Amino acid sequence: MAKVADLEAAEKEKMREKVQKIINHGINCFVNRQLIYNFPEELFADAGILAIEHADFDGIERLGLVTGEEIASTFDNPESVKLGHCKLIEEIMIGEDKLIHFSGVAMGQACTIVLRGASPHVLDEAERSLHDALCVLSQTVNDSRVLLGGGWPEMVMAKAVDELAKKTPGKRSHAIEAFTRALLAIPTTIADNTGLDSAELIAQL
Repeated sequence: MAKVADLEAAEKEKMREKVQKIINHGINCFVNRQLIYNFPEELFADAGILAIEHADFDGIERLGLVTGEEIASTFDNPESVKLGHCKLIEEIMIGEDKLIHFSGVAMGQACTIVLRGASPHVLDEAERSLHDALCVLSQTVNDSRVLLGGGWPEMVMAKAVDELAKKTPGKRSHAIEAFTRALLAIPTTIADNTGLDSAELIAQL
């Protein structure tokens, strides 16, 4: 029993030393990717440091980018570690889930989009749609040149073809009018897929 107690005391002392090295960084929040045991958590609490365990691997990398921190794997040299900063850390509830919310981040604005839905299928569709929108936005930011779309080129062509149909005698005009209707189907389909009133949009175009 004495040997077991000695081993436990030695292990606690190692933990205390490691926690002290982290405290020496002058932080008030410690985010760890792994489990933080009860004893180290008590030491952090006594030092007035918020300890967050089991942080998401991808999430902590994004958190580092927006708070200006660098992820540290050792704590022997506090002067070489770059700390992150934010104005407020709070626990919030979204539905039945608890989340840690960081606001007032140091490196500009960032946000987290929370998707909620009635089924995994709905959530998958929402995630794909959001991903497509963000891809379009990122490409627009990278290259500001814009090619007019949304059915506008087809409307211009349909107008020219329709004018040609009016000038064309005989049955050939019906074939040209059919091509006009085919061109008009493109902006109509785009409007319907985006939830707009296609009839009103075509009239405006």
